[in-house]
Amino acid sequence: MQKMPVWADVVLIPLISLILAAILSALVILGIGEDPIAAVKMMVSGSLGSTYGWGYTLYYATNFMFTGLAVAVAFHARMFNIGGEGQAMLGGLGVALVALYIPWPHWTLALIGCTFGAAILGAAWAYIPAVLQAKRGSHIVITTIMFNFIAAALLNYILVNILRPPSSMDPATAAFPASTHLPTLHELLLPLGIKFSKAAPANVTLIVALLAAVFVWVLIWRTKLGYAIRAFGHSESAAKYAGINPVKITVVSMLISGGLAGMMSINTTLGESERLILNSTEGAGFIGIAVALMGRSHPFGVVLASILFGFLYQGGAELALWTSIPRELIVVIQALVILFTGALDNMVRMPLEKIFLALRRKEG
Repeated sequence: MQKMPVWADVVLIPLISLILAAILSALVILGIGEDPIAAVKMMVSGSLGSTYGWGYTLYYATNFMFTGLAVAVAFHARMFNIGGEGQAMLGGLGVALVALYIPWPHWTLALIGCTFGAAILGAAWAYIPAVLQAKRGSHIVITTIMFNFIAAALLNYILVNILRPPSSMDPATAAFPASTHLPTLHELLLPLGIKFSKAAPANVTLIVALLAAVFVWVLIWRTKLGYAIRAFGHSESAAKYAGINPVKITVVSMLISGGLAGMMSINTTLGESERLILNSTEGAGFIGIAVALMGRSHPFGVVLASILFGFLYQGGAELALWTSIPRELIVVIQALVILFTGALDNMVRMPLEKIFLALRRKEG
């Protein structure tokens, strides 16, 4: 028997955790002599008050959707994929190779090709940690963290020594051909009579991210493979008894997770910079962990949590630009949200479980 209703687990616990994080953040802002109410107004107006702000909020949210979904899939198989950052880096390499070396006649075909390129290289980078976990017992957390550093070093070498144009000093590839450039939300919405900021980087990849969320929902809750993943995640011994191969499930789950993380690079590499550069992931692989925790590893929750963190990123940038609040404090606020929604989850969960159990006994 569940200790609390599903809606309380999905909605109430994250909401209370957010309120606690907001209160503590307000106290921190007060502590440095700033007005927390004015800071919140600035964050809301900077991230949600204009199509320019919405464009950046949705751009960041798109990155977090991919990495959050990647972590969520691994969570369902009882694995902690910390390697989203490295998998996204290699996904960017896949995007660059497909965009630069295949002549695409139109951006729609380029988007499909680059999506496959990003997913394949992202999945390939997750394959070795998956096999080490499944066959050798190497902990997935340790191996995926190590592979983040290897990915960064490998990408740096490739950009500097192989893909960098001869006349350039910048560790980056050449610009992608114009036929691969993705339309922004401004270009997509203009034919519908909706005016959106030309300067905002949000692009058609947002739709791909939402489709990826639908794919994960169908996979996990509407397919035999998804049932096997969830069963394995709940109890490995019971899954073995039911005939589920733990090696296969571990490897397949990590391949899907790595592929989703790699697809994040469609947004940053193909959609925004239109070339492959160093550090294009900007920590989104790690933010995906917090997004999956807050979203309870459900695609709908991941989408909502991604928009929240997109708001924090864009709103935080506005605060750092227009107020005396340092950028480091914005990182502290983001960390508090992660702390309360992830590490301190039981601090909120356990009292609520007691309340709901007491109400159930009273009704009985």
